[in-house]
Amino acid sequence: MAASKSSFAALTLGAIGVVYGDIGTSVLYAFQTVFTTGHVALTHDNIYGILSMFFWTLTIIVSIKYVVLVLRADNNGEGGTASMVALASNAVANRPKLRGRLLVIGMFGAALFYGDGVITPAISVLSAVEGLEVVSPAFKQYVIPLTLMILFLLFVVQKRGTTDIGKFFGPIMLVWLAAIGLLGLMQIVGHPAVLKALSPYYAVRFMINSPGVTFVILGAIILCVTGAEALYADMGHFGKKPIRVAWFSVVMPALVLNYFGQGALVLKNAQAVKNPFYLMAPDWALLPLVALATMATVIASQALISGAFSATKQIILLGYLPRIQILHTSVKETGQIYLPFVNWTLFVAIVLAVVLFRSSEALAAAYGIAVCGTMLITTILTFYVVRYAWNYPLPLCIAATGCFFVVDLAFLSSNMLKILEGGWFPIVIAGGVFTLMVTWKEGRHLLNAKLRTDAIDLPSFLEAVFVSPPARVAGTAVFLTAEPGMVPNALLHNLKHNKVLHEQNLFVTVRNHEVPWIGMEKRLEVEALGHHCWQVIIHYGFKNDPDLPRALQQTRGRGCDVEPMTTSYFLSRDIVIPTIGSGMAPWREKLFAQMHHAASGAADFLNLPNNSVVELGSKIEI
Repeated sequence: MAASKSSFAALTLGAIGVVYGDIGTSVLYAFQTVFTTGHVALTHDNIYGILSMFFWTLTIIVSIKYVVLVLRADNNGEGGTASMVALASNAVANRPKLRGRLLVIGMFGAALFYGDGVITPAISVLSAVEGLEVVSPAFKQYVIPLTLMILFLLFVVQKRGTTDIGKFFGPIMLVWLAAIGLLGLMQIVGHPAVLKALSPYYAVRFMINSPGVTFVILGAIILCVTGAEALYADMGHFGKKPIRVAWFSVVMPALVLNYFGQGALVLKNAQAVKNPFYLMAPDWALLPLVALATMATVIASQALISGAFSATKQIILLGYLPRIQILHTSVKETGQIYLPFVNWTLFVAIVLAVVLFRSSEALAAAYGIAVCGTMLITTILTFYVVRYAWNYPLPLCIAATGCFFVVDLAFLSSNMLKILEGGWFPIVIAGGVFTLMVTWKEGRHLLNAKLRTDAIDLPSFLEAVFVSPPARVAGTAVFLTAEPGMVPNALLHNLKHNKVLHEQNLFVTVRNHEVPWIGMEKRLEVEALGHHCWQVIIHYGFKNDPDLPRALQQTRGRGCDVEPMTTSYFLSRDIVIPTIGSGMAPWREKLFAQMHHAASGAADFLNLPNNSVVELGSKIEI
């Protein structure tokens, strides 16, 4: 029992460190941004109204939508966009057109995550370092260089993994949340009447008196819930209960205290609105608070970067991005991975964001569209899960998700006003990623259709080959093929140039499925083709780590034992030549060809031993 309690406490602490890093640092810029937009006059009633809107936004979107409802939609214990897409699409599997639309919507939501992933580290770290300007205006010239240096160091250490530093995330974030709660409480004690804003009356009154202003500032109000998606995405790491307990017992109280403390400060001193978070602190605590805020924002950024790695791997396994190099940074935790290409592409985009916008206030204008878009898509997918996977009555499903849909749509519509002010930046990133995903998916479909058209039937081919069999050499050959029952090009090249066939031959197809995990007991399908040849199909979920040599060890006892030291892996490094009229626009055909050429192939992704891979190529026109 004691061990169980200890484990639960550790998971809750871990959730505080990883899940709530982003939303926990939103106090640095959210309240300030509402009033610095110039749309809201700094009056007593307006401050109460804004505080009430902050509280009820946190309550409706985070507490009710995510913590209570969305966390119920677990896919074998896993959460996140990919899991929600899989749940929703499988729930309507008997409706192929609807299923296809949901997959596209879900993938666009995944693309929006990358737009969010660029803005979040930039605005978080920049807003923390801007605290130096409060210490002394002379530090202003160092804010941008110091921010870029911190971000660079953060991305440099990614290849080492988070095993060693991850254990400090929870304690540091706990100290951070305690500090921001205490800062807010100190101000509230001097103006306890501010707690009246907990009542929805003040939010409703503000919206009725100023409907136009309310619509405009929703784009700033949404900043208080940035990172809410992480609650669902990290469910598989920590579980529902620790995430819920951490939110209600620690995170939400700290955030509410701090926001209301900022409101109390501004009621007392209107000039403090220029940076109410840091101005709540006494002078002696400013530098330590800047250091603590910087650590907290680095942790928030780290959680998002790790999420980008995991999301990319899942999208690859779902077939929407080409295979790229994936390195494991821990021998114990399979989920800790490092993708060099994603790491440095993300870094370049973040540097562009910092250099282009140059302040957290300007970045706040760019923030929100990706967040609101992702939230709206989550609500849409949740409806289909509640209706078709859980089989609840239609009126109840509409009631359960309709309110959130209206709220999400209102926030998204407001944020669309910020497109010219910087909102275009995450949209361009998301649009670029989505174009790559759709192009890769359609290109692979066209390529596989072309391969099937030109393919030679494997059983018939083997029967013809063994009429006059070639020389057999010792060992096992593993031929990777996109579709079972087809003769792989690598086999044709091997017979043509080497004029030999291995003593044992496996024709292996890897299948990826829209479920998080596929256990080892369901991993392999083996079919004997005769003459010591076998057709093998290997199944993976989008959270599994593809490891082909390990999977093939399960062939033992099925007549085709695979010995690692005598096994050679053959894969085709095909050259794709785009042609006119294949089904995609010419520029997309060329883009797909470039993506196909740039992909690192199966060797790294399937954990094949590099020294035993024979690369053979052929030209394929699409």
